[in-house]
Amino acid sequence: MVAYTLAVGAAVGVVALTALVFRMAAKGSPDGRADGPSAGHAGSMLSALFLLVFAIAIIVPWTTADAARQNTYSESRSAVDAYWAAAGLPGTGPETVRAGLRDYITFVVGDEWDAMRDGRLHPVGTERLDALRTRVTSMEATEAGAMEARADVLEHLAALSGARALRAADAAAAPPPGVLVLTVVTGLLVIVFPFLAGARPRGAALVPLLAMAALLGFGALLTWDISRVFDGPLAVGPDAFRGALEEFARISGGV
Repeated sequence: MVAYTLAVGAAVGVVALTALVFRMAAKGSPDGRADGPSAGHAGSMLSALFLLVFAIAIIVPWTTADAARQNTYSESRSAVDAYWAAAGLPGTGPETVRAGLRDYITFVVGDEWDAMRDGRLHPVGTERLDALRTRVTSMEATEAGAMEARADVLEHLAALSGARALRAADAAAAPPPGVLVLTVVTGLLVIVFPFLAGARPRGAALVPLLAMAALLGFGALLTWDISRVFDGPLAVGPDAFRGALEEFARISGGV
């Protein structure tokens, strides 16, 4: 934070020093008009800076949310594949593994999704998945078919665990520090800049200014909503896991 403050102070100091030097050297011409070159240059740069920060504030979280949504489907697909592969396990293995998968996915949809709004995964979910992998590993399999089924189930559970780790990273993901603040600050500066430059818009001239302010406010709120992958009106939902539960029911009814 100190470095950013020093950088801002240095930039302001450069402007002040340059203005002082040019005034002492009697260079240039006075410019106090709202539509003068100084105001025009500053306005253009403020608009460009806002667009840059706004693009970062939208694109980075949007990309993260899109990847998080795809990861949920990868995780649920691995659970369904493990559910199918469990049919070849020996003894009571199929019932044990399938019950464990149903419990895990139900827990993710119900309890864990609420915890993810705070940027974390529930430790109970990890414990259940690890316990299920341990049970499959300890199953005795002597026939080739059963051994192959156990290996397949473990492979799918490993993929499920890997996708879970990605979901943990997605839940903890956040935009670069200060981006949301900088978006709001630059947006406010863009809105009030005509007044700062000395203009006094009236009547019909206020209409486009008010429209711009409304859109900038909407955009700033959008950057806040999209910054939280698993929380807010634009959050990624547990649709993929609900689909997995429906697939479990279909498999159990047909296999």
